[in-house]
Amino acid sequence: MTTYAPASEQEAAAIVAQAAGRSEPLRLVGGGTKAAFGRPPQDEATLSAAGLTGITLYEPAEMVVAARAGTPLAEVEALLAGRGQMLPFEPMDHRPLLGSSGEPTFGAVAAANNSGPRRINAGAARDSLIGVRFVNGRGQPIKSGGRVMKNVTGLDLVKLMSGSWGTLGLLTEVTFKVLPVQERVATLVLAGLVDTEAVEALSAALGSPFELTGAAHLPAGIAGPEPRTLMRVEGFASSVGYRLGELRRLLRRHGDAQIVEGADSAALWRAVRDGTPLAEPREAAVWRISTAPTHGPAVTAAIAAGRPARWFYDWGGGLIWLATDASDDAGAAVIRAAVKAAGTGHATLVRAPEATRAAVPVFEPLPEPLMRITAGIKAAHDPAGIFNPGRMYAGI
Repeated sequence: MTTYAPASEQEAAAIVAQAAGRSEPLRLVGGGTKAAFGRPPQDEATLSAAGLTGITLYEPAEMVVAARAGTPLAEVEALLAGRGQMLPFEPMDHRPLLGSSGEPTFGAVAAANNSGPRRINAGAARDSLIGVRFVNGRGQPIKSGGRVMKNVTGLDLVKLMSGSWGTLGLLTEVTFKVLPVQERVATLVLAGLVDTEAVEALSAALGSPFELTGAAHLPAGIAGPEPRTLMRVEGFASSVGYRLGELRRLLRRHGDAQIVEGADSAALWRAVRDGTPLAEPREAAVWRISTAPTHGPAVTAAIAAGRPARWFYDWGGGLIWLATDASDDAGAAVIRAAVKAAGTGHATLVRAPEATRAAVPVFEPLPEPLMRITAGIKAAHDPAGIFNPGRMYAGI
């Protein structure tokens, strides 16, 4: 298979224009860490952003950073850390769950709307994304958004590109706003709560004025012999100390919460962020289910009534990571029925054998009116249909 690795946006535009002219489907990749996510590729060549590297703007005072799409994420994070700053949305590293190698890239963070536990406080990646450059399916370089918040005007292609998984264009540069690293980070841990009690405790904490930046629950057997309910608090040291005390008093009927800090706290949230508790066994299918936080335990109970499964919760119960047997439809019918019964939400198949991902809708099936809109957006940006065809939805 041919691999194109342009070293500039202009070169990428020429490659895309030529591929469109001969209707050559392209697989768009950055570091390749999420290559097994989505429906199986239906391409004839690979278009890599790996040669589009380099940080193009960093204004610590404006709290904005921009880099070409192929720039390793670790390089950007190291630069920010050196100035006491960070990406607000805590992007997931898919390598532990997908068993992939390579280096996550800055552009892929935007393309996948890659967001972690801090989303409940800081928003998703798309909420911090303020500018993009990309090449559309006609081979035209497009710029949308700005490099400072006050310059973000016009048609919001920025949000459209975020989470499009490379189906609308090749991102060549992305710009994110950043935040300061917090002076103190601590995690409250409640032990022994069943799912419903844990979500009740998380809801109480999230509804309080004491500002959590993480709210997760790990049932027994997921990351230890007993359940653990995790609540992260960040900020100035004096503020964190006060809020921890108030939260412990608020939640005392759920048990005596312990405080975890430093490397141990960071490891807990890294595991939640990356889905590590469900990484093994490798042959299991893994789903990412979004629902209303208070509905999380009912959704998992309904799924468990239909097939064996293991799970944990993030976002106060609103995000469920669930592993089940990959045979048949990998649980798609049972899982999506449970989500539908909850009245809100969607389910995405994150990990499964290629044959399963070809047979089962990986992303939540769209109602016909939304599917027509999706197809129309695809046609407008990629009229020849050459970018990652079928990766999100069959035929698009």
